[in-house]
Amino acid sequence: MSTIRWIEAQARSARWHSESGLPLPRRGVVADDRMRAAVAYRLACEGTALLWRGDYYNARQLLRAMDRRIGRAAPGAAGTPAESFRLYRRFRAHRARVLGKLLVLLEEDHTLALRRAPDVSRACVEAYGPSDGPVAVALTELLGVISAREWRENGVHVPALNARIHPHYGVFAPTRSEYVDLVARAPLPPGVRAAFDLGTGTGVLAAVLARRGVRQVVATDVSARARACAWDNVRRLGFGGTVRVAGPGLYPEGRAHLVVCNPPWIPARPASDLDLGVYDAGGGMLHGFLDGLAGRLEPGGEGWLVLSDLAERLGLRTRAELLTAIEAAGLRIVDRLDTRPRHARVRDRHDPLHAARAAEVTSLWRLAVP
Repeated sequence: MSTIRWIEAQARSARWHSESGLPLPRRGVVADDRMRAAVAYRLACEGTALLWRGDYYNARQLLRAMDRRIGRAAPGAAGTPAESFRLYRRFRAHRARVLGKLLVLLEEDHTLALRRAPDVSRACVEAYGPSDGPVAVALTELLGVISAREWRENGVHVPALNARIHPHYGVFAPTRSEYVDLVARAPLPPGVRAAFDLGTGTGVLAAVLARRGVRQVVATDVSARARACAWDNVRRLGFGGTVRVAGPGLYPEGRAHLVVCNPPWIPARPASDLDLGVYDAGGGMLHGFLDGLAGRLEPGGEGWLVLSDLAERLGLRTRAELLTAIEAAGLRIVDRLDTRPRHARVRDRHDPLHAARAAEVTSLWRLAVP
């Protein structure tokens, strides 16, 4: 167990926890409302953790002031898309490290003993589970936990379901509806009775398949959080008798007439478990889906690969590599449905990856065994 130590009238300590994989700070000092942003920023850059003991809203203001200082060094577009991506990720990692030095202490009951602090206990129980004593976390992480509680409570409207999906903490939310719409409109294989949804996340695609009339859907995920989230959502939507949630293996036992997979789109190393919905080192899940598909399809069945070409536009994978992987897996392409993104970042010209995002195409590849 990692323990952070500091002096506050006397020597104190608490368990250190970071969902994003931030390392245990080498040293820590107590900070309060007298702390100036310039001093806080310097100490954080030097690796010193600041355990906040002042007003909650002043801590949030200090965090924003530190972020503005970090933003002055934000990279622009580089010579190549791949270099822009590399610089962007390096900057984001630096930002996370620096801002992650502003800490708060969660008490034994997950409460936050700061002036004007909100009640965060329910959000923390949902994210972390039952309390195991005082724990120090980055304020940025706690704000993410609070935001996740709001997402879970309010849900995300999914037009293809005409209903809301409720993401849990640490599970990728289906805020980009275009890939869901592809699964909702692609023609189902004739006589489809059973389907697999690999890497189900919130369970949104499993729910779409059930709504389309597929009688048996097995949804898998490597993440226990995702499996709990998927079951919660399919049960809420009334598909508990149709959808079974399994894991942690990619493929469940048996065969299906339809296998759907929406793997992480970027073949790069995730910085933490929270990145697993976006980054997949070496495209491991993509290749696992392709290599296992032929042996898991019923005769006449199809595999649906839902994949953005953003990695191709960033120079991280080529279209030729994708087509070669499909062929090497003993598969043929039946058809491809394309859609363009509709999210706000497409219009953000200050984003160093804007050119790639603006040109991005998300495709549903219908694959079959020759």
